[in-house]
Amino acid sequence: MKHRKKNRSLISLADLSPEELKEVIELAIELKEVREPSDKLAGKSVALLFEKPSTRTRVSFEVAVYELGGHPLYLGFNELQLGRGEPLSDTARVLSRYVHCIVARVNSHDSLIQLDRYSTVPVINALSDLEHPCQAIADLMTIRELKGGWEGVKVAWVGDGNNVCNSLVLGCAMLGADVVVATPPNYEPNKDIIKLAKSFTGKVEVVHDPHEAVRSADVVYTDVWVSMGQEDEREDRM
Repeated sequence: MKHRKKNRSLISLADLSPEELKEVIELAIELKEVREPSDKLAGKSVALLFEKPSTRTRVSFEVAVYELGGHPLYLGFNELQLGRGEPLSDTARVLSRYVHCIVARVNSHDSLIQLDRYSTVPVINALSDLEHPCQAIADLMTIRELKGGWEGVKVAWVGDGNNVCNSLVLGCAMLGADVVVATPPNYEPNKDIIKLAKSFTGKVEVVHDPHEAVRSADVVYTDVWVSMGQEDEREDRM
């Protein structure tokens, strides 16, 4: 079977330009307002490869693919040959022969990199330990709906500098929002992502005082302290 030419993947928000990110959000707002059956994904099948359980991410992807006219296939890791030791590279090659896109929710970001390397179809990050770009896009969409835009908006993050924080910081900076992250020492966001975020137009700051972060903020965001897979760190984190 001849392999399809691969389109772009979404492993990180950095895979989009600021202009493309804005276009995605504006289109999402249009689709949300209309909420009618569409043929944008007619004849397309999308594999939802989930290593970690989920409620909102799974339901939103399944419903979205269906309402856009496509066919979603939920695939738990333990339901596939992956659960018996098949390499991710082989799974990526096999799925590429059947589906038009792979949505993956994984423990390790390296797993996404492997899937993307060996897949001939686009791979979308539905959560890794480094980033959660689709979650950030949804939150940036909410800011757009409630505040009318992003430029001049101050977003405060209070809590663990986790995967959601990494993506939100990057997205805010790309769209011109100012973001201040307040974490305890040793729980800061990823240093490389902070460095990348500071290359965009939005102001990025990392502090250790939550009061400083939320002062005059337009949006305050927090998240769980103990994410899935971090149960052995619970006592220290709490």
